[in-house]
Amino acid sequence: MARIGYARVSSIDQDLDIQIAKLKAEGCEIVRSEKISGGSREGRVELETVIQFLRPGDELMVARLDRLGRDTRDVLNLIHECEQRQAFVTVLDPHVSTRGEMGHVVLTVLGMVAQMERRFIKERQREGIQQAKAHGVYKGGKRKLDRNQVRALRASGLGPSEIALQVGCSRMQVYRVLSESSEQL
Repeated sequence: MARIGYARVSSIDQDLDIQIAKLKAEGCEIVRSEKISGGSREGRVELETVIQFLRPGDELMVARLDRLGRDTRDVLNLIHECEQRQAFVTVLDPHVSTRGEMGHVVLTVLGMVAQMERRFIKERQREGIQQAKAHGVYKGGKRKLDRNQVRALRASGLGPSEIALQVGCSRMQVYRVLSESSEQL
């Protein structure tokens, strides 16, 4: 019987340390983590590894329910998969486990509330953007890629693949920046 922790954050600049520390403090011998969106299960390799590793009596632990997923159906499917392996799921904050019948009810309700809150946040964000556009102050999200650096690297003779590696982006982003430059000329 093992306690296996799973930690997740949505973006590269977020920190996993607090989640990992909580999971280890709860006795997780193994903690797998990843930096990827929880909007769907697609591409969440570490989560899939944890689920495949679960044995009867094991316990999958997460710091918060939204670390498992942001969609109620996905979360319930994950819990079902764990149960098919005769393993339990425990959420640390608030402390809820599938070891008891009430745990299932509470996790279902928490999943629905989290999904509803996510929808509210997106709606407020859309309203804020519309308002900002109406007042002429919306400029879009912050650019994370230094376009001047991409152009300078291209001017120095580097190809799109090398530029993408050097600045840490996809080749497609490099092509977009370079095409912007040619349109402006």
